[in-house]
Amino acid sequence: MRAPLPILTLMLFACDAGPSLPAGKAGNGDDGHVACLIDGQSEWTRDCRYDQDGAILTLRHADGGFRRFRIVGDGRGLEPADGAEGAIIRIVDDGMIEVAVGPDRYRLPATMGQRR
Repeated sequence: MRAPLPILTLMLFACDAGPSLPAGKAGNGDDGHVACLIDGQSEWTRDCRYDQDGAILTLRHADGGFRRFRIVGDGRGLEPADGAEGAIIRIVDDGMIEVAVGPDRYRLPATMGQRR
């Protein structure tokens, strides 16, 4: 059984921002897919599947490729688990962030909060 995609929580700091990943669900009706643009595609699809094994989140492309991320608790939320390319994370909408690595982009659920 696949673990539900964790909901990303974005903690807003005075000078910087970054997501963290508490346990949670992607929402009712979670089908194991996330929106993605792979290798320069022009339209978003929900062709990417996810798997989570402990602190490793794997996003799988329809063509068999994949990206692995490590869930970290230092305010960034995700970092690439392998490869030399860094991840760029930005808020795209209320409840949604975009993670970009090289030519690949993924949209993941997020809840926004402020650290006090």
